Amino acid sequence: MAEPIRVLVTGAAGQIAYSLLYSIAKGDVFGKDQPIILVLLDITPMLPVLDGVVMELQDCALPLLREVIPTDKVEVGFKDLDAAILVGSMPRKEGMERKDLLKANVAIFKTQGEALEKYAKKTVKVLVVGNPANTNCLIASKSAPSIPKENFSCLTRLDHNRARSQVAIRVGVPSDSVKNVIIWGNHSSTQYPDVHHAIVNHHGKEMSGFDAVNDESWLKGDFITTVQQRGAAVIKARKLSSAMSAAKAICDHMKDIWFGTPDGEWVSMGIYSTGNSYGVPDDLMYSFPVMIKNKTWKVVDGLSINDFSRGKMDGTAAELVEERDTALTFLGA
Repeated sequence: MAEPIRVLVTGAAGQIAYSLLYSIAKGDVFGKDQPIILVLLDITPMLPVLDGVVMELQDCALPLLREVIPTDKVEVGFKDLDAAILVGSMPRKEGMERKDLLKANVAIFKTQGEALEKYAKKTVKVLVVGNPANTNCLIASKSAPSIPKENFSCLTRLDHNRARSQVAIRVGVPSDSVKNVIIWGNHSSTQYPDVHHAIVNHHGKEMSGFDAVNDESWLKGDFITTVQQRGAAVIKARKLSSAMSAAKAICDHMKDIWFGTPDGEWVSMGIYSTGNSYGVPDDLMYSFPVMIKNKTWKVVDGLSINDFSRGKMDGTAAELVEERDTALTFLGA
């Protein structure tokens, strides 16, 4: 049996974590022969709830789960980590300006970045889920300068899975018959779900996403807005934000980092933009199509970008530049 790895989940008393922890502890993410020490971090008022989560994890009697450590202290939470899944963030409250939300989260992710820098392994893989995820991820990475920027990513896999599923439902095939959709940019309503390079296996025959769907106005209209606004639609219907689907996307994202992407397939994740071939400004966490091997991602280069896509990609980049610049003024302060 391998040595146990230490995996941190923040916001561990929340509803995404409640859907996530069982899958991690059961071996769905890091492998069926990989023992796990699960570290659960949340704010002090949530500790009694966290105790209940620990009891339930114990009661699952999972053979790979060697230890569960609930804590409200960063020096305990971030110590010797192999993986950090940062779910906890300040949620947007009614009447709250976006910049107020940014300010609160800059403080949180600066603290967590500094804790990664001070206590975690330098090889730690960090996934930021808490919104605004791209900018929170950028702040955390800037606050942990000795951990490589490539080790940080933010979650756009939920958007990727939503896009894949929408195409599959439209065509009438299983979701695994659709591959190579792309989410460009920010995990916000400006994101660009792109099907121009998608491939659909339609009853044994591979065809392009546009040919399989055969409805360009839908793909350039309702499809995009449905994916962009899906989170809001779930909140409206459930009165709670996406949890089961977010947890599944986190598992997909981390599993692909650990074990790589299938040959010829890419996935979407928010990563540090530097010297890319798509004209995306540097020094952002921006969602790109990536292939992963040996725990290292590589942007899929050389995809043709038409004018429609260019406009959408630039629009979401502009939002990220503005978010970054606002966040950095708070970071400096």
